[in-house]
Amino acid sequence: MTVRLTILIALLMVLGAVVVNACKKSGGENTNQPDAISFTVPPGFPPPQYTFAGNPLTQQGFDLGKKLFYDGRLSKDGNFPCASCHQQFAAFATYDHTLSHGFNNQFTLRNAPGIFNMAWQQQFHWDGGIVNLEVQPLAPITAPNEMAEDIGNVINKLKQDGAYKQMFKAAFGDETINSQRMLLALTQFVASMVSANSKYDKVKRGESSFKPDEENGYAIFKAKCAACHAEPLFTDNSFRNTGLPVDPTINDFGRMRITHKKEDSLKFKVPSLRNVYLTFPYGHDGRFLSISQVLEHYNSGVQNSATVDPLVKNRIPLSNVEVYYLQQFLRTLTDSTLLKDPRFAPPGQ
Repeated sequence: MTVRLTILIALLMVLGAVVVNACKKSGGENTNQPDAISFTVPPGFPPPQYTFAGNPLTQQGFDLGKKLFYDGRLSKDGNFPCASCHQQFAAFATYDHTLSHGFNNQFTLRNAPGIFNMAWQQQFHWDGGIVNLEVQPLAPITAPNEMAEDIGNVINKLKQDGAYKQMFKAAFGDETINSQRMLLALTQFVASMVSANSKYDKVKRGESSFKPDEENGYAIFKAKCAACHAEPLFTDNSFRNTGLPVDPTINDFGRMRITHKKEDSLKFKVPSLRNVYLTFPYGHDGRFLSISQVLEHYNSGVQNSATVDPLVKNRIPLSNVEVYYLQQFLRTLTDSTLLKDPRFAPPGQ
């Protein structure tokens, strides 16, 4: 074999390797690994219930989840993305609406809660009817009075978008678009919404201090509210009947709808008090328009029944001065960092 022939064969082998590698890259295989993101547990917080096991948190997965969260195509008529009921400026609750709005001018049965610190929850919705964060979006997407869509239709719409193909490839390794990947990406985005930088948190970290009125309110809170709204999440994630009469137009009996047990009648999930001044109106059906009304309910409006919680059965007496101090403390739970974080902001903002 001549030297010239040997060199020619070597060149052909190198060229062949380059062509094969190029074909692999153009065939849908993603040779680049997504960029991992760390999930930081805030100081003083307990270990989260959702740990991203089996759904590693990455920048590409987070970005895909954000695009899906703000995309109206997840709803039947394109008008109801997840963000329509969970608005950043309202701590991802629904601003100023008693009940959430849905497809075809319908109202849902309940008020939309803020969806921050979801990684510390095991049961979701006011009645705890969902027990897996990764499948939670299926409920509003398919509910006829919410987003009113079929998952198959959603996936078909996403498949027609070239940008989604590239984003699914970047997040998961190839262009396959399916419901499992969609839900995993949404979970990465939503579970990353952590509220832990309010004045209260800064005080706990030694970075700030309460004013005297706030300090007085904190003492009242710990004496009269913390049994249900346990720090640092300001909820114990339990289900309790707080003495609210059933709304006869809605007939929502809460947890009993899920368990079918009489002892769960009128029990609803204890909401977090974080960002409480941004998430009005209050209650599972938004019947309270202000914090003052909520406090007055506990002071004088609790209605006893067979399932009313023992902690409120005898009401929670509050003087006008105590109400004032308590409100000053509750204001320290507003997390302006979450409200302005560009990572969670609507596209284009």
